[in-house]
Amino acid sequence: MTFEYAPAPESTSIVDIRPSYGLFIDGEFRDSIDGDTIKTINPATEEVLSEVVAAGPRDVAAAVEAARRAYQTVWGTMPGTERAKYLYRIARIIQERSRELAVLETIDNGKPIRESRDVDLPLVAAHFFYYAGWADKLSYAGFGPHPRPLGVAAQVIPWNFPLLMLAWKIAPALACGNTVVLKPAETTPLTALVFAEICQQADLPPGVVNIITGAGETGRHLVEHPDVDKIAFTGSTEVGRQIARAAAGTRKRLTLELGGKAANIVFDDAPLDQAVEGIVNGIFFNQGHVCCAGSRLLVQESIHDELLTALKRRISLLRLGDPLDKNTDIGAINSAAQLERIRALSEIGELEGAERWSAPCPLPDRGFWFPPTVFTGVSQAHRIAREEIFGPVLSVLTFRTPEEAVAKANNTPYGLSAGIWTEKGSRILWMADRLRAGVVWANTFNKFDPSSPFGGYKESGYGREGGRHGLEAYLAV
Repeated sequence: MTFEYAPAPESTSIVDIRPSYGLFIDGEFRDSIDGDTIKTINPATEEVLSEVVAAGPRDVAAAVEAARRAYQTVWGTMPGTERAKYLYRIARIIQERSRELAVLETIDNGKPIRESRDVDLPLVAAHFFYYAGWADKLSYAGFGPHPRPLGVAAQVIPWNFPLLMLAWKIAPALACGNTVVLKPAETTPLTALVFAEICQQADLPPGVVNIITGAGETGRHLVEHPDVDKIAFTGSTEVGRQIARAAAGTRKRLTLELGGKAANIVFDDAPLDQAVEGIVNGIFFNQGHVCCAGSRLLVQESIHDELLTALKRRISLLRLGDPLDKNTDIGAINSAAQLERIRALSEIGELEGAERWSAPCPLPDRGFWFPPTVFTGVSQAHRIAREEIFGPVLSVLTFRTPEEAVAKANNTPYGLSAGIWTEKGSRILWMADRLRAGVVWANTFNKFDPSSPFGGYKESGYGREGGRHGLEAYLAV
């Protein structure tokens, strides 16, 4: 039986997007000193949403100077109990404006409104609430009796979870007494600029949070500024290497959260329907724009055919289309450049001999779209099994024994996450102990909590964000 769904679009009337935005420096929006402008577009329609500034070196210097002044005169000396009040206030305003922020995130990013509304925004508020609770308890966090803030934190975030990555970085930095200069991705700056308005609404002291927009050159000026004490970056491994080289030999502390190529491992005793849902969530959540996406499916040989049949049937039911429709499962790819990369690597997968299957779904005429896709017959030598595609593309490999599963899962330059599907608790613990991944999920995938640390090994970066561990990155310990 086929069910037809009536369109259920979220209203955009709640969002008021300005024609252009300046830089948020020292508590106010201001024009650029030496920057150009960038157009930000809706990836689902290719409609221009607004213009933002590409901050130049003098803009960056002004933002760092404002952050340093606020650190020395207000925020760094403020008692933790007072800092906590501001963080609680920000968290409550985020909750009050959550519908507006969710719609704006979907328009700017392309992700389904259901994910923005039900996943991203609750987690954003939760991170500010969580770290507000830590602000006056740093002496009990296990980092010594009187841990001190580092100073000015330069933070660069990606386009896949714009507001959530902002919360992951700003909340612990402020709780520890640091001030911030944050650069959002050039394709998704709008929710960060609305967050600047929220800082004004919360009466946050000027200069504590500064938001500067721009592309890679702006980020380079920021991380190389000599008066920055801490760098936190989430993004590609290649850019992470460049930042690590720039910070080498300086006093700057560095946290990198980079790429991933996670293995989602399904054993023959796994609950099949539950595993299929976990596989779909692992790779098609947020169009596969997730650094910890389960993009490599390792299936025990004895259940390969049965699992693939069930998985393809489930994928065929996913709804691709208008991200603002509450029925949509798969939204738009974030940019034309990212769509081209997904297409190129998928074509390489076919040329190297893997068998491609895409869900039979019509693609809209405008915007950037890619259907949910599965490759079978994949070997460890295939590029689609080794390189991060960052899109809705799943590579399927097989294994016979737990030892082989571990060897194949670890056969990657990355080490961010992994998933295990089995009914045997002893096997879960045995596998988790041997998988070289920062996060290992058991009979679930893509579950996050502000109290749980997140980070990876090898080319997935170093340092941890989230939880008590996330405080250490912003303290002199």
